[in-house]
Amino acid sequence: MEKSFSKKESDRNDVDINEMVKPYLKKWKWIVLGILVCVAYGYYLLKKSSEVYNIQSTVLIKDARKAPSMEMGALSQLGGFGNTGANSVENEMEILKSKKLMADVVEELGLQVNLLEKEGLRKNILYGKQSPVLIKVVNEKVAPKTFKGPVKMKIYGDKLEFFYDDLPNPIVSTYSKTVSLPYANLIFLKNPDFVAPKDRKLGNLEIAYMPKEDAVDTYQNMTNVRLVDKDGTVVSLSMNYPNIQKAKDIIDKLVQVYNNDAIIDKSVESKKTRDFIDERVGIIANELGAVEAQKEQFKVDNKIIDILTEAQVSYGGSEQAKNRLLENETQLALATDLLNYVNKLGNDQTMPVSVGMGNPLAAVSINSYNELVLQRNRLLESATPQNPVIVDLNKQIQVMRASVADAIQKQRASLQAIVQQVEGQKNAFSARVGKIPAQEKLFRSIERQQQIKESLYLLLLQKREEAAISLAITSPKARIIDYAYSSSKPVAPKRTVILGGAFLLGLFIPLGLIYVKELFNNKVRSKDDLQKHSLAPILGEIPSLSRGANEIVEMHDLSPMAEAFRILSTNIAYMLPKKNGGKVIFVTSTTKGEGKTFVSLNLALTMATNKIKVLIIGADIRNPQLQRYNPSRKGISGLSEFLHDDTSTPEQYIHPSTFNPNLDMLYSGSIPPNPTELLSNGRYELLINTLREKYDYIVVDTAPLMLVTDTFLTSELADATVYVVRSGYTENSLIEFANHQMEEGKINNPGFVLNDVNREYFGYGNKYGYGYNKEEPGFFNRLKDRLRL
Repeated sequence: MEKSFSKKESDRNDVDINEMVKPYLKKWKWIVLGILVCVAYGYYLLKKSSEVYNIQSTVLIKDARKAPSMEMGALSQLGGFGNTGANSVENEMEILKSKKLMADVVEELGLQVNLLEKEGLRKNILYGKQSPVLIKVVNEKVAPKTFKGPVKMKIYGDKLEFFYDDLPNPIVSTYSKTVSLPYANLIFLKNPDFVAPKDRKLGNLEIAYMPKEDAVDTYQNMTNVRLVDKDGTVVSLSMNYPNIQKAKDIIDKLVQVYNNDAIIDKSVESKKTRDFIDERVGIIANELGAVEAQKEQFKVDNKIIDILTEAQVSYGGSEQAKNRLLENETQLALATDLLNYVNKLGNDQTMPVSVGMGNPLAAVSINSYNELVLQRNRLLESATPQNPVIVDLNKQIQVMRASVADAIQKQRASLQAIVQQVEGQKNAFSARVGKIPAQEKLFRSIERQQQIKESLYLLLLQKREEAAISLAITSPKARIIDYAYSSSKPVAPKRTVILGGAFLLGLFIPLGLIYVKELFNNKVRSKDDLQKHSLAPILGEIPSLSRGANEIVEMHDLSPMAEAFRILSTNIAYMLPKKNGGKVIFVTSTTKGEGKTFVSLNLALTMATNKIKVLIIGADIRNPQLQRYNPSRKGISGLSEFLHDDTSTPEQYIHPSTFNPNLDMLYSGSIPPNPTELLSNGRYELLINTLREKYDYIVVDTAPLMLVTDTFLTSELADATVYVVRSGYTENSLIEFANHQMEEGKINNPGFVLNDVNREYFGYGNKYGYGYNKEEPGFFNRLKDRLRL
């Protein structure tokens, strides 16, 4: 026997793929149900979700350069290349994605409020010609915590009704009046462009409101800005949105706002130049008027009409010097005014350029200074003053401003030196023409001042016109290549992906649950499970009983349970030794609750026939269970009394069965205080040997092996031992306990019986069923059995 046990132990370590798949095949109905439920839910999501389209637009960013390479970036740190990439396309893309621009778009298009129409399971956004009303936000409010949206609206001609949960009476209003809702005050205007649908009426209308910051964040996150080509400056703007026209308007408006902002940014320099020139024109005009008045008064006082032409020859050299002096003094005046303006100029303001200075170095420095200021102001729109880039720009601005002031100061000093030199030449000529009257000298001085003011005045007028022209011809920074257009087909929801995902989810959830259940399952459920762990043969399987079914095998019973016990009795007959006399069959288990009494009684009833006399003994004297099948015999004397009384005979305690006339029963009797002593006093062995002569089979319902030692004391009396294991109740570790007892020879000629087996875990019975005249259960019972886990 040990040899056969070791062989079975080696066989049970084999991996059976069929056994691994079998739990999933048995639960195929749950898998199909999971797939159907998930696919139905996916179909529901498709019906509920609005179709989303991809809307795109492409624009060309003009006057934009790519960001500097690593080498150029290193050179820019050394100076002279600081402006490389200052107006890069990456910066412009960040500006397009900024909250500032999107806030302008939200405000101009009124994107805080959406009007929704519920059509079936979907909620469609009504916009443009689809919307019967235009909604304007007057001011926002903080909605109370008790408010439960959404706000629903109904339109009856010119009357509007609003209602929501916890609102006792609807809010009634008309067009062009302020409506106070929990989250904002809104004005509803009749949409003159509204086109009512011809095939249906408008469904239920809802008002969806977002605070401005939330709306800005929402649409900013929806908008994607990317570079079409890494070597170009063409930028693509795209958005996935269910309402095509609204998304087109958002993207087109974003480009428009960007252009307006860029135009304003680019015109700042021209405006500063124009403002400076206007200020200087006013000052010079007043000074010129004063000089002309002085000249007029001088002629009146000195009665001078014209300068003597004969003095012109003498004054030839002096005139030449005066011309040079006039030119240099003009430049000196401009340099002085510009230096004063630079000294009082703010750090965030640009300097005027092209005002007639003759120093190219100063003009280049001013242009560089203005570019740095404009770049710093543009970055401040989306960054803080503490940003390292802005801090670096501030330092460059300070250095460049000092450079500009120094250049102007040097030019002024140079002009002063030239003026002094020219004045020296003029004085030399004047000394030679000492005969010119003092009045002529004074007159010429007045005239010279007049000419300086006139020249400066005309120059400023010319520059003002140039600045006005530059301001007027400022062009948009982004040239639209493709206005916003929609994809021909929806990009979401993806029907195939959702239904495929739902199918896989419906497949994997049941599979996962079954896998987890199998992973944590530590109980014997089927014959295959028992075979993998047992060392003894399996004699049979007993099916589960439906609720309310009879637990006793009756005479001529053709039920599945009766057939199972007939198979069990047949298998036991093959394993019993070939000897004369009655055969003793012990029925035991590892613990209580596994159904050994149920198996013992029904096995005895099955074996008992007209030709075969059977006795069943209730040998579990600690916990008698045999009486519960016949409550009228409860408390009757039995085995305990026989073992205690040496003078008694077995016939005193044997009673005919009320279930089968060919079966006698010896009940357990009273529960003794010393069961171990009674079972080992020798009378139990005497009882068995005596009854062997009278009965063909003696079925003994013994005590569980793990709980007490009673069965081990008498196990050598058994010709065969039926070891009962209950499906879904007995743990695998308990089978190891049984194997250990078998290996040590404590159990004589053992064989397992699997009790209470669900029909889905039967061996042949699962496929073919027990019995020839098996009664088919009703529909609901079949459904309950099939869905039983």
